[in-house]
Amino acid sequence: MKRSLLRMMTELSSRKFVSRLTGRFAKSSLSRRWIPRFAAMYKIPVEEAEKRLDEYRSLNDFFTRRLKPGKRPIDATIGALVSPVDAKITGCGVIEDGMLLQVKGQDYTIEELLNESPRLSQYRHGYFWVLYLSPTDYHRIHSPCDGEIVETEHIPGRVYPVNEFGLTSMKRVLSRNERLVTYIRNEIGETAVVKVGALNVSSIKYVEPMPKDLERGDELAYFEFGSTIVLLTQDGTLLPRPDLKTGDKVRMGEKLGMLKSRG
Repeated sequence: MKRSLLRMMTELSSRKFVSRLTGRFAKSSLSRRWIPRFAAMYKIPVEEAEKRLDEYRSLNDFFTRRLKPGKRPIDATIGALVSPVDAKITGCGVIEDGMLLQVKGQDYTIEELLNESPRLSQYRHGYFWVLYLSPTDYHRIHSPCDGEIVETEHIPGRVYPVNEFGLTSMKRVLSRNERLVTYIRNEIGETAVVKVGALNVSSIKYVEPMPKDLERGDELAYFEFGSTIVLLTQDGTLLPRPDLKTGDKVRMGEKLGMLKSRG
């Protein structure tokens, strides 16, 4: 009964106007007073932040903070695919005939996740990572590999929570929420970075000016409040790290696997 009530309340609160109102407050100067409390509540390592707490203009300004140089070293191994974010792995594995299997008890198709994109045929037997960013995490999104942005797509949708409750209790959250997809072509093949919006996320923003050519670790975009990245690699192009599994934490720049030529 309690879970059904919570699900119903989440449905009602997932309207975009709620996120817009939350975002408006978070961007206002009034929200500055909440920064120390927010940082303490979520145990955010403020010593990593680029600026002092009192230098941020708003809660959103702090939330989308950059870090001091060197705080997220980028794995330098030639051909490495790195995590684009600080996150918890909530799903990973081989895509089986277009299906992402058992992401918190639910299966997703490439068709629904990529909104029937003509590019989806390249990922039907690739590899996927679902990377959840909590409020504690650094929220800027970086390129997982060297390459060229060949296409971007904005997919309108809802803003359900993408935390444990949202992924397990709400239906098809990853494919019903608003998404921003970046397709990156590298020497080996193609990689898709799917940025999934969430409850109280006012928007997903690309950095400006938006880059065309990327080096591994370059800034790509950022979330305004917590959300999820789904990272996809083209069929037969990734040798994943065997020691990483669902539930593990990764940091931006940490190696997820090695890109390899399709054999």
